[in-house]
Amino acid sequence: MGKFVLEVDQLQVSYGKVQALHQVGLKLEKGSIATVIGPNGAGKSTLLNAVMGILPSRGAIRYQGRAIERSTLEQRVLDGIGLVPETRELFSTMPVEDNLLLGSFRRVRLGEANPRDQLATVYDIFPRLKERRTQLAGTLSGGERQMLAIGRALMAKPSLLMLDEPSLGLAPRIVKEILHIIGTLRDGGLSVLLIEQNARAALQVADYGYVLELGQMSMNGPAAQLAGDPQVVQAYLGFGKH
Repeated sequence: MGKFVLEVDQLQVSYGKVQALHQVGLKLEKGSIATVIGPNGAGKSTLLNAVMGILPSRGAIRYQGRAIERSTLEQRVLDGIGLVPETRELFSTMPVEDNLLLGSFRRVRLGEANPRDQLATVYDIFPRLKERRTQLAGTLSGGERQMLAIGRALMAKPSLLMLDEPSLGLAPRIVKEILHIIGTLRDGGLSVLLIEQNARAALQVADYGYVLELGQMSMNGPAAQLAGDPQVVQAYLGFGKH
């Protein structure tokens, strides 16, 4: 097995006659965070949905060194790919703990002996979820809902976690907390693909970065290098661009 958990090459996605992604390529090293930054409408969410198998695409997608472009969404989940969508997709009328336990579906399907054993780990990472475990998900704050969405994905013990705009609509203090936790997950060996409009925060936590504009990768490089690039600074890191 190579050093990359995910390799995307010449990926193309179209909505009818409109091409949303043009020959997009990226690589994610195991145990690292790669971030894709760019303006609204650049195709960032489309990229994640294509990798997850939610959207049809053309091109090559390799996961753990194996071609998965013909795999179904369910197969990709069972293989250990997790996605936290921008909308979070929580079950608002169910308690926090029940939402988390739904995340262990993959491990139940794989016939693991104790598919719920990740619950204690998730509560260690997100103590607030433990405090609110009997509370209905719909009554949580925005930050807590994001924590619940990430926690639910972690219940599956994914090898690759993909996050779509985890900072969306959150206060700066909560954004900092969420991104710190994402960095901690990477330090524990998890590979993370982070889609984020908050370029400054994303480049601070990531190891490698890509800039997606109008459906095409315009730049890429080590995150610290991109954060110091004049073009990136002017377009994404200037005042009022947080």
